Amino acid sequence: MNDRYLSVDQVAELLGTTARFPRRLIEERRIRYVKVGRHVRIPASAVEEFITSHTVEPRRRPRARYGRAA
Repeated sequence: MNDRYLSVDQVAELLGTTARFPRRLIEERRIRYVKVGRHVRIPASAVEEFITSHTVEPRRRPRARYGRAA
């Protein structure tokens, strides 16, 4: 229970988006959240999981064995 809980605005700032994006993630249940009364809080670990699961790693293209054809 040592997780830090962030507001929607804090998550938006962390992701570099508007507050509308984290609200949409919550509405579509694509990110974990906690309701505290009427307030919505998102655990920092949930934001990290979201970023990790949506990170696209670069593909290594195999080097051509021979140079370009003229």
